[in-house]
Amino acid sequence: VQLQASGGGLVQPGGSLRLSCTGSGNIFSITAMGWSRQPPGKQRELVAGITRRGTTNYADPVKGRFTISIDNAKNTVYLQMNNLKPEDTAVYFCNAGVSLGSLKYWGPGTQVTVSS
Repeated sequence: VQLQASGGGLVQPGGSLRLSCTGSGNIFSITAMGWSRQPPGKQRELVAGITRRGTTNYADPVKGRFTISIDNAKNTVYLQMNNLKPEDTAVYFCNAGVSLGSLKYWGPGTQVTVSS
């Protein structure tokens, strides 16, 4: 399984960004996709996940601000990030796997920087 993410960048606090990630390869074995992030100097943390059937979960710090969605036909997962805060600054990674609790495949990260 190969994952390719895009959409990162620099945004001011309160702004929005949308990340996209498309899977390829043995993607038919994948039933869940998600996003993780690694802030500077900190460990990676799960941000949000979604199953192909649409079940979602979110980390508490992003609830109400981030929305994850999936286009099964395109094998693409999106992360709409609104009301971004400086603490959202991190390298964001796309994940995929056979369940929300087993997102074992990782793609290259994309940098998100929230700064004025």
